[in-house]
Amino acid sequence: MPPAMPSVRRPDVPMRQPPAFPGLVTPLSGGQRWVVGIGELKVSNRSDDTIVTHGLGSCVAVSIWDPTTRAGGLLHYLLPEARINAGRAAMQPEAFADTGIPRLIGAALALGLDCTRARVKLVGGAEIVGLANASLNIGRRNALAAKRIVWRAGLFVAGEVLGGTDARTVTMRMSDGVLIVRAGGVDQSL
Repeated sequence: MPPAMPSVRRPDVPMRQPPAFPGLVTPLSGGQRWVVGIGELKVSNRSDDTIVTHGLGSCVAVSIWDPTTRAGGLLHYLLPEARINAGRAAMQPEAFADTGIPRLIGAALALGLDCTRARVKLVGGAEIVGLANASLNIGRRNALAAKRIVWRAGLFVAGEVLGGTDARTVTMRMSDGVLIVRAGGVDQSL
Protein backbone atom coordinates (compact mmCIF):
# COMPACT_ATOMS: atom_id res chain seq x y z
CA MET A 1 0.00 0.00 0.00
CA PRO A 2 1.43 3.44 -0.88
CA PRO A 3 2.31 5.85 1.94
CA ALA A 4 -0.30 8.37 3.03
CA MET A 5 -0.24 11.69 1.21
CA PRO A 6 0.83 14.76 3.21
CA SER A 7 -2.12 17.02 3.81
CA VAL A 8 -2.28 20.65 2.80
CA ARG A 9 -1.44 22.90 5.75
CA ARG A 10 -4.29 25.02 7.03
CA PRO A 11 -3.22 28.28 8.75
CA ASP A 12 -5.24 27.47 11.91
CA VAL A 13 -3.69 24.00 12.35
CA PRO A 14 -0.04 23.54 13.35
CA MET A 15 1.96 21.65 10.74
CA ARG A 16 2.91 18.13 11.73
CA GLN A 17 6.48 16.97 11.37
CA PRO A 18 6.98 15.62 7.82
CA PRO A 19 8.29 12.07 7.43
CA ALA A 20 12.05 11.66 7.31
CA PHE A 21 13.63 10.57 4.05
CA PRO A 22 17.32 9.95 4.74
CA GLY A 23 19.58 11.00 1.90
CA LEU A 24 16.85 13.00 0.16
CA VAL A 25 16.40 16.01 2.39
CA THR A 26 19.92 17.27 2.91
CA PRO A 27 20.13 20.65 1.18
CA LEU A 28 22.22 20.30 -1.92
CA SER A 29 25.32 22.50 -2.17
CA GLY A 30 24.81 25.80 -4.00
CA GLY A 31 25.30 26.39 -7.67
CA GLN A 32 25.10 22.76 -8.64
CA ARG A 33 23.43 21.07 -11.59
CA TRP A 34 21.86 17.84 -10.38
CA VAL A 35 20.80 15.05 -12.76
CA VAL A 36 17.79 12.91 -11.90
CA GLY A 37 17.68 9.48 -13.49
CA ILE A 38 14.68 7.23 -14.04
CA GLY A 39 13.19 6.32 -10.68
CA GLU A 40 15.03 9.08 -8.83
CA LEU A 41 14.27 12.41 -7.23
CA LYS A 42 16.27 15.39 -6.01
CA VAL A 43 15.22 18.23 -3.74
CA SER A 44 16.88 21.53 -2.97
CA ASN A 45 16.27 24.84 -1.28
CA ARG A 46 19.23 26.62 -2.88
CA SER A 47 18.28 29.33 -5.37
CA ASP A 48 21.35 28.79 -7.53
CA ASP A 49 20.80 25.05 -8.07
CA THR A 50 19.26 23.46 -11.16
CA ILE A 51 17.84 19.97 -11.43
CA VAL A 52 17.66 18.22 -14.81
CA THR A 53 16.24 14.96 -16.12
CA HIS A 54 16.77 13.52 -19.60
CA GLY A 55 14.92 11.08 -21.82
CA LEU A 56 11.32 11.55 -20.70
CA GLY A 57 9.28 9.44 -23.06
CA SER A 58 6.32 7.70 -21.46
CA CYS A 59 7.82 8.56 -18.05
CA VAL A 60 6.62 11.66 -16.21
CA ALA A 61 8.62 14.32 -14.40
CA VAL A 62 6.86 15.95 -11.46
CA SER A 63 8.20 19.22 -10.09
CA ILE A 64 7.10 20.93 -6.92
CA TRP A 65 8.30 24.35 -5.79
CA ASP A 66 7.49 26.96 -3.12
CA PRO A 67 8.06 30.58 -4.26
CA THR A 68 8.68 31.84 -0.71
CA THR A 69 11.21 29.29 0.56
CA ARG A 70 12.41 28.20 -2.91
CA ALA A 71 12.24 24.64 -1.64
CA GLY A 72 11.22 21.99 -4.11
CA GLY A 73 12.37 19.20 -6.30
CA LEU A 74 11.95 16.98 -9.30
CA LEU A 75 10.89 13.33 -9.63
CA HIS A 76 11.27 11.15 -12.77
CA TYR A 77 9.02 8.12 -12.47
CA LEU A 78 8.57 5.18 -14.82
CA LEU A 79 5.19 3.59 -14.12
CA PRO A 80 1.88 4.64 -12.56
CA GLU A 81 1.47 2.01 -9.82
CA ALA A 82 3.90 0.17 -7.56
CA ARG A 83 1.78 -2.99 -7.69
CA ILE A 84 2.94 -3.46 -11.30
CA ASN A 85 6.33 -4.55 -9.94
CA ALA A 86 6.31 -4.93 -6.15
CA GLY A 87 9.94 -6.10 -6.05
CA ARG A 88 11.23 -3.01 -7.81
CA ALA A 89 8.88 -0.79 -5.79
CA ALA A 90 10.42 -2.09 -2.56
CA MET A 91 13.93 -1.20 -3.76
CA GLN A 92 13.11 1.92 -5.80
CA PRO A 93 9.79 3.52 -4.77
CA GLU A 94 10.58 6.64 -6.82
CA ALA A 95 10.07 4.60 -10.00
CA PHE A 96 6.29 4.68 -9.49
CA ALA A 97 3.80 7.55 -9.32
CA ASP A 98 1.88 6.29 -6.31
CA THR A 99 4.98 5.85 -4.15
CA GLY A 100 7.34 8.42 -5.70
CA ILE A 101 5.11 11.51 -5.63
CA PRO A 102 4.44 11.23 -1.86
CA ARG A 103 8.20 10.88 -1.30
CA LEU A 104 8.86 13.99 -3.41
CA ILE A 105 6.29 15.99 -1.45
CA GLY A 106 7.61 14.74 1.89
CA ALA A 107 11.23 15.50 1.00
CA ALA A 108 10.31 19.02 -0.15
CA LEU A 109 8.26 19.60 3.03
CA ALA A 110 11.33 18.71 5.07
CA LEU A 111 13.25 21.52 3.30
CA GLY A 112 10.58 24.13 4.04
CA LEU A 113 8.00 23.78 1.27
CA ASP A 114 4.51 24.89 2.30
CA CYS A 115 1.78 23.03 0.41
CA THR A 116 -0.50 26.07 0.43
CA ARG A 117 2.00 27.87 -1.82
CA ALA A 118 3.31 24.87 -3.76
CA ARG A 119 3.38 24.95 -7.55
CA VAL A 120 3.29 21.55 -9.23
CA LYS A 121 4.18 21.01 -12.89
CA LEU A 122 4.05 17.83 -14.97
CA VAL A 123 6.04 16.91 -18.08
CA GLY A 124 6.19 13.71 -20.16
CA GLY A 125 3.64 10.98 -20.67
CA ALA A 126 4.39 10.65 -24.39
CA GLU A 127 3.47 7.66 -26.50
CA ILE A 128 6.77 6.93 -28.22
CA VAL A 129 6.14 5.43 -31.66
CA GLY A 130 7.69 2.04 -32.20
CA LEU A 131 7.96 1.07 -28.54
CA ALA A 132 6.07 -1.97 -27.29
CA ASN A 133 4.52 0.05 -24.44
CA ALA A 134 2.70 2.37 -26.88
CA SER A 135 -0.15 -0.12 -27.16
CA LEU A 136 -0.42 -0.19 -23.36
CA ASN A 137 -0.93 3.59 -23.14
CA ILE A 138 1.76 3.86 -20.46
CA GLY A 139 2.32 7.56 -21.18
CA ARG A 140 -1.35 8.41 -20.79
CA ARG A 141 -1.68 6.20 -17.68
CA ASN A 142 1.39 7.89 -16.16
CA ALA A 143 -0.03 11.37 -16.79
CA LEU A 144 -3.41 10.48 -15.32
CA ALA A 145 -1.78 8.90 -12.26
CA ALA A 146 0.21 12.07 -11.56
CA LYS A 147 -2.86 14.28 -11.81
CA ARG A 148 -4.87 11.98 -9.54
CA ILE A 149 -2.18 11.72 -6.87
CA VAL A 150 -1.41 15.45 -6.86
CA TRP A 151 -5.13 16.24 -6.62
CA ARG A 152 -5.60 13.79 -3.73
CA ALA A 153 -2.74 15.54 -1.91
CA GLY A 154 -4.71 18.78 -2.13
CA LEU A 155 -2.30 20.31 -4.63
CA PHE A 156 -3.09 21.72 -8.04
CA VAL A 157 -1.17 21.46 -11.28
CA ALA A 158 0.10 24.92 -12.26
CA GLY A 159 1.39 23.80 -15.66
CA GLU A 160 1.88 20.76 -17.82
CA VAL A 161 3.41 19.52 -21.06
CA LEU A 162 1.98 16.02 -21.41
CA GLY A 163 1.35 13.57 -24.24
CA GLY A 164 2.60 13.78 -27.77
CA THR A 165 5.27 11.54 -29.26
CA ASP A 166 8.53 13.40 -28.50
CA ALA A 167 11.07 12.58 -25.82
CA ARG A 168 11.83 15.53 -23.56
CA THR A 169 14.55 16.94 -21.32
CA VAL A 170 13.48 19.04 -18.33
CA THR A 171 15.62 21.55 -16.44
CA MET A 172 14.23 23.07 -13.23
CA ARG A 173 15.60 26.38 -11.94
CA MET A 174 15.32 26.58 -8.18
CA SER A 175 15.54 30.39 -8.28
CA ASP A 176 12.09 30.80 -9.83
CA GLY A 177 10.62 27.29 -10.27
CA VAL A 178 10.62 27.63 -14.06
CA LEU A 179 10.96 24.44 -16.07
CA ILE A 180 12.76 24.54 -19.40
CA VAL A 181 11.32 21.72 -21.50
CA ARG A 182 13.36 20.69 -24.56
CA ALA A 183 11.69 18.54 -27.22
CA GLY A 184 12.80 18.19 -30.83
CA GLY A 185 15.59 20.74 -30.33
CA VAL A 186 13.13 23.45 -29.19
CA ASP A 187 12.99 24.91 -25.67
CA GLN A 188 9.73 25.86 -23.98
CA SER A 189 9.39 27.57 -20.58
CA LEU A 190 6.79 26.24 -18.21
